[in-house]
Amino acid sequence: MAVDKAARQKVMGALLANALLRWETLVTVMVTAILFLFVGDVSLPFMEWQPWYWLLLGGLAEGVLIASTLTDPEATENALAEDFEREYDLRNIHNRVSRERLRDAFEYRRNMLKLADVARGAMRTRQRSLISGINDWIAHMYNLATRIDNFENNDLAARGLREVPRKIANVNRRIQSESDDLTRRDLQQQLKLLQRQLVSLEASASIIKRSEIQLESTLSALGTVYAQMSLLGAKDSGSTRGQRLSIEIKDEIDKLQDTIDAMDEVHLHSRQLTADDYVEALEQADAARVQRQEGLVTSEQRLSRSIAEPPPEEFEIEEEALEHRR
Repeated sequence: MAVDKAARQKVMGALLANALLRWETLVTVMVTAILFLFVGDVSLPFMEWQPWYWLLLGGLAEGVLIASTLTDPEATENALAEDFEREYDLRNIHNRVSRERLRDAFEYRRNMLKLADVARGAMRTRQRSLISGINDWIAHMYNLATRIDNFENNDLAARGLREVPRKIANVNRRIQSESDDLTRRDLQQQLKLLQRQLVSLEASASIIKRSEIQLESTLSALGTVYAQMSLLGAKDSGSTRGQRLSIEIKDEIDKLQDTIDAMDEVHLHSRQLTADDYVEALEQADAARVQRQEGLVTSEQRLSRSIAEPPPEEFEIEEEALEHRR
């Protein structure tokens, strides 16, 4: 399998560490130290031997060993396989069902790697190419599982699914019994917001159920692909059968990506809906407050005019008659 430059750089440190920890490295270091300490006099007709030459030869031997490790395709693939499982650590997945699905997916992948290890020539190249797609497949499964975790760990959403329907019922009862028009208008606005919140929460719960079903379905498809890979022969390495497997893998990746996109869209819509509702509620509350203030100002103006206006004419006539009697 051709490993791209970025992937090689990613595992270079692991490969170097493996090369330094190999038993061949230990033997090279021990032999070099013994020769340097105890075999200092070597008679050569064309040169005068120096003890530090042993260190130079030992360093060259170790360099060849490290170079062979870094350029070994099988060692590179093994390092990539170990790095892949470290990157997608199942301990970070809290949902039990999702973790089991991913564990089975990793098991299929390990068995596919075994198939590639025993293959030769073009067949080995085809197997490694298919496993590259399987890596992307499992990465999408992992991303989907993390989104399921994020929703299930959202206590606010879970509590909302339980409490919002009760709040809607309570607000409906208050609307039916309320006689004040402004208060009823506020309650209707609150009911509207609660109904939108419930729709958003139910959409999130629905997409999570669909995601769990998608994980189950894609694991079954992964098992089918593994069975087909195990039946591939040398004559199938470049045939339509191998190409069809690549297309099936890509289709499953696209399905997972569609589900991930749908989950992200629902989450984004939920956040936008909450923000929009909040702004709308503030605007309507401000409008109601302005309306009340205008009503209060109107009442005060009427009262002020009634105080400032001169007394009616009949009241003045009565006062003149009273003065005349006096």
